[in-house]
Formats: sequence, C-alpha cells, structure tokens
Amino acid sequence: MAHEHDDTRGDAHDSPTEPEASSGQGQPHRRRAPGAASSAARQGARWAADLRDAITPRAFVLVVGVLGLQVAFIASYLGAFHDPTPHRIAVAVSAPSLPAAEQTAAALNAIAGEPVHATVHDSADEARQQVRDRSAYGALVVGTGTQDTLYVSSAEGAAVSEAVAAVLEQADREQARTLVTTDLVPAGRGDGRGLSAFYLTVGWVVGGYLVAAILGISAGERPSTRQRGIIRLGGLVVYSIASGFLGALVAESVLEALSGSFVPLALLGALVVFAVGAFTMAIQTMTGIIGIGIAVLLFVVLGNPSAGGAYPAPLLPPFWRAIGWLLPPGAGTHGVRSVVYFDGAGLARDVVVLAAWALIGTALMLTFAGRRRTELGAPAPG
Repeated sequence: MAHEHDDTRGDAHDSPTEPEASSGQGQPHRRRAPGAASSAARQGARWAADLRDAITPRAFVLVVGVLGLQVAFIASYLGAFHDPTPHRIAVAVSAPSLPAAEQTAAALNAIAGEPVHATVHDSADEARQQVRDRSAYGALVVGTGTQDTLYVSSAEGAAVSEAVAAVLEQADREQARTLVTTDLVPAGRGDGRGLSAFYLTVGWVVGGYLVAAILGISAGERPSTRQRGIIRLGGLVVYSIASGFLGALVAESVLEALSGSFVPLALLGALVVFAVGAFTMAIQTMTGIIGIGIAVLLFVVLGNPSAGGAYPAPLLPPFWRAIGWLLPPGAGTHGVRSVVYFDGAGLARDVVVLAAWALIGTALMLTFAGRRRTELGAPAPG
C-alpha cells in the first residue's frame, strides 16, 4: 500500500502542468503563453500600417474637400431656393393716356419691397413687344373701364409669370379693378413649367466637365506636351458636337419638349459642352485632380441654382441673381429659351459669355500643357 502511495506522489510531482495561480478573489487564471503578446503586437502593427496605406494625407485632404463641396452644395441650393421673393420684376405699362400710364407705373414702383419695376410705354403693342424681346417679364395694358390685361410669358418660367401676376392682381384689387392674364409666349406642350431648357442645359454642362475629368484621370491631368493638349482639345470638339446634336435630338424629336430650330439649338449645346469641358481641362492642367472639384463648385454648386431654371433671376437672392448670367448653366438656359421661343432675342449675350469661357479655357490649357510640376510651383516627385 505504501508503494502505491509513493507512485501516486511521484506522478503528481513529475507532471509538466504548472499550477494555476489564484486571483485575489479565489478564481484561478492561466498565464498567457509567451508568444501571445508578440502576436497581438504584430497584429496591431499590421492594422496601423493598413490604416496608413488606406488613409494617406492626400486622400484625407481630398475627402475633406468633398465634404466641403457637399456642404457648399446644400448651402447654395437652399440659399437660392428656400424663400423665392419677387424683386424688381420688369413690367411694361401702357394706358389710354400718358398721365394714366405714369400714374400706374408710379403706384407699382411704390409697392413695399419693390417686387416689380414698371416702365411706361406709348402703346399696348410697344408694351407687349417688350415681353417678346425679353426686356420685360410682363406687360400691363390699362383698360378704359375697370379691367386691365397682363401679358406674360410662361416660356421664361412659370414661377416668374405667376409671381408678377400675383403682385399686379393684388394692386388691382386695392384699386377696385380686375386683372385678366394672357400668356403671350407660352411654353411648349411638352415643356412643363418652362423647365426643359434648364434640364437640357444641365445635361450638356454635366457632359462637359465629366468628359474632361475622365480624360484627365485616364490620360493624366496635365498633357505632357502642347501638341497632346491640342489633340485633347480636338477630341473635346468632336465630343461637344456629338453631345449638342444628340441632346437637341432627344429634346426636340424624341421627347418633343422643345420644338423648332434644331440646328441652332444643337450648335448652342455644342458651345456649352466645349466651354465647360475646355475650362475644366484648363484647371485640371493647372491644379491636378483638385480641378474636378473646382469645376463642380463653379458649374454645379454655383451655376445650377443661379441659372434661372426653377426660379428666374428676379426671384433669386442678390448673390445668385448677380452671378447667374455669367456662368455657363445660366447662359445656356437663357440661350436655349432664346432659340426656341424668342427668335434669338438676347442670344448674343449668351454666346459671348460661353465663348469667353471656351477661349479662356483653351488658352490656359495650351499655356500650361507640357510644363513640369516644378514649373507650376509644385515640388518635384521623389
């Protein structure tokens, strides 16, 4: 029996198992294997390296830039559209006598907040012609009795026609008069609320900066030689013509949203696309990938709300009202309406604006194409 007891003790003594240490509360815990700490450290180091590779300083700056564009987009659209208010909407006034017309115009101009800006004209025909020439959004013809007639143009956008009608109806009610509204230049049957010109222009603008961005990403933002810059601009010309004609085809023949003057409409579209594309290429050549963000800022964040689509200029706040006609979306929208509805009235200004963007973009592109980064003020690679 003693021998058996000794064997048992020997087995227990020779066992390689280490005794479990006791915690302060009587619960045992095992000692960590010697390699566990180093394995966890290696895993943490791999995560840190992956994090550094995934979020480089350049990527971080670009993401912050995108966030800034997003906030600017929200601020611009809400700032332009959250509270449309009539401001000095041009109205041509005529009456049976000059004193009556002057008195009516003075009363309209004295309305609080200046929602309209009335000017006196010698005859009803002359007042109506102001609407056809796009010099006025409405023509008020004062009648000999108690009824007046307001001529508007829904082709300029239903929002501004409704706004000027509301202001003048209120003014007539206060004078115990009635107002009849007539649409002198109506929007087409397929042009709901006169917005088709705006949406067509937006499509052309988006095509212009997207093709420039894609060429920059695939072939390099900065052409290595001026000759390659010329080739890239030549490709943009071909794309712009195709885009202009296809956009006009869809708007006029496929959807029947805008009818008449197919070729002038297509050529205007080609100019819009080339102006936006050439300027986007230019700022990409000068600034690299940041140029895409600058293009979005100019043509989408600032250009679309101020273009006069949903709300024409007299209903926009001062900032957007001031810049709209200087940017391609505004010039394009105004130009499309001129071609389709107004026999080209006011088109010359739009063509000059778009041509200026195209020429400036082309000149900058050819000036900076082929230059090394060090010549543009950036550090040399490596």
